[in-house]
Amino acid sequence: MATPHNGAQKGDFAKTVLMPGDPLRAKFIAETFLDDVKLVTSVRNVYGYTGTYKDVPVSVMASGMGMPSIGIYSYELYTQYDVENIIRIGSAGSYVPDLHVYDVVLANSAYSGSSFARVQNGTTDDVMYPSVKINDTILKTAKILDIPVKVERIHSSDVFYEEATNGSFERYVTDHGAKAVEMESFALFHNANVLGKGAACLLTISDSFVLDEDTTAEERQNSFTTMMKLALEAAIQL
Repeated sequence: MATPHNGAQKGDFAKTVLMPGDPLRAKFIAETFLDDVKLVTSVRNVYGYTGTYKDVPVSVMASGMGMPSIGIYSYELYTQYDVENIIRIGSAGSYVPDLHVYDVVLANSAYSGSSFARVQNGTTDDVMYPSVKINDTILKTAKILDIPVKVERIHSSDVFYEEATNGSFERYVTDHGAKAVEMESFALFHNANVLGKGAACLLTISDSFVLDEDTTAEERQNSFTTMMKLALEAAIQL
């Protein structure tokens, strides 16, 4: 039972899926960390893999960029493939000086001006929340592994190149309490909440709006291993 966007069959995905945006990051995670790994979908070169981590089935699948893309893939994983939990593992830009490149951030909420939720089912809320259970599991796991994690509200934006005439990014901090920006989690959290599923978002800061810090595309693809290991260790406990 494939969908127009996913070539996998029912039963090909584990109950917990790690979801980076970049298909090459999904490939890196699968080939680096999973045993007995199998490519279960490659439609549109959006790779999905299933294998085992410490003998527990885990899947990893790319989401692509933006809320429409993760909205499609997460909805189908939840409704067509019996996935229970999705942990987004992505990159983010820091809005504040106390979030540095390579810091790991766990989203406790996602603010967005997006119309995604309103169009999807009429929800007018501009803040979405992740699964408390998954976030608690991630934080407990981080403590055991001695991995520093900063828990923050994030901004999920529909627009990467925002015109300066629209206002300064600081308004997202002062008006909405968001400390970093990415482009997917609001939609993921909304889908999970609508469908009664679990969702969380772990991010690694890849660049900063306020500090002279950034990373290369290759570093974002291959070097966010602390976040990846934390997500995997948490996933096998769900």
